[in-house]
Amino acid sequence: MSNLWCVRAEFGTYAQHFVQGGYVAIGWMKNTDLSSIQNRDELYPLYKTEHPDDTSNIVIGQQVGQIARFLLEIKAGDYVITPAANTELLHYGQIGSDPSYIYMRKDDGCPYPHRRRVDWDKEPIKRTGFSVPFQNTIRSSLTVFSISQRDEFYLMIGRKDLVSASQPEEYDPYTAVLDQVLKLDDKEFEVLASQLLTALGFEGSEVTGKTGDGGVDAIGELNVANLAKVKVYVQAKRYKPGTRVTAKTVRELRQAIPFGGQGAFITTAEFQRAATDVALEAGFPRIGLINGRQLVDLLVEHWNDIPEDFRERLGLKPGLVLM
Repeated sequence: MSNLWCVRAEFGTYAQHFVQGGYVAIGWMKNTDLSSIQNRDELYPLYKTEHPDDTSNIVIGQQVGQIARFLLEIKAGDYVITPAANTELLHYGQIGSDPSYIYMRKDDGCPYPHRRRVDWDKEPIKRTGFSVPFQNTIRSSLTVFSISQRDEFYLMIGRKDLVSASQPEEYDPYTAVLDQVLKLDDKEFEVLASQLLTALGFEGSEVTGKTGDGGVDAIGELNVANLAKVKVYVQAKRYKPGTRVTAKTVRELRQAIPFGGQGAFITTAEFQRAATDVALEAGFPRIGLINGRQLVDLLVEHWNDIPEDFRERLGLKPGLVLM
């Protein structure tokens, strides 16, 4: 079974070096060739010699653990993801055949000498196409880590043959929850969007505008420890299953966002590929897109933060199963 890993490139700084050079890389212990390492224990004395300023056993254990994953646990045939400098995009590829480790001290623009060969796909994939749990996993502060949502990734790239064999489930929680959400009227759905903003940490969230006006339905402001403030203008629209929101619809929301603001489009449906391109178009306010499955993920994550009367209106209980 192929596993799925993420190897960061310093906030995407060296992502293009990874892709163009056909590798992923790490930079710890730059002066030591690690090709002879057979197990994790061999790394500790080497790490302490090259990084004498790291005196915490917790820090040393975490760093050595990441190096060991990179050298020993990532296998030929596994898939790897690295976020691009444009953090909306994820490059992905497959680890090359063993022996795939290379110790490279040549200055080619990337300062990381420990490398694994990767056959990168030509086209990156958009982070926003994945579920909320998947996106939360990608936010890990680690440099090298495994991703548990493998099946979701394999379906995204068209590798159904790699999806774990499992018995079909009689109860589809996404469909069941969305069926309940679709029972809300337009105004109630807008209120739900406002309440989700509050649950996510936005202040002063409120419903605004007129139902069906094609403009902004809710507004909220996120204050990040007084370091930054982000005002988000939200459009919340219910659509039947199978519907795909068009680029034109997303563009209309963008036109309603004041200077300095950002947007969000929350729906029970999906988005056309062109709509995602419009949402991330350079030079315009960014628009976050939340499709039906991602909406359910957010409801699961923040269910207890939604007012009780609204939870009763949806007819669901913790775990988002029908009452």
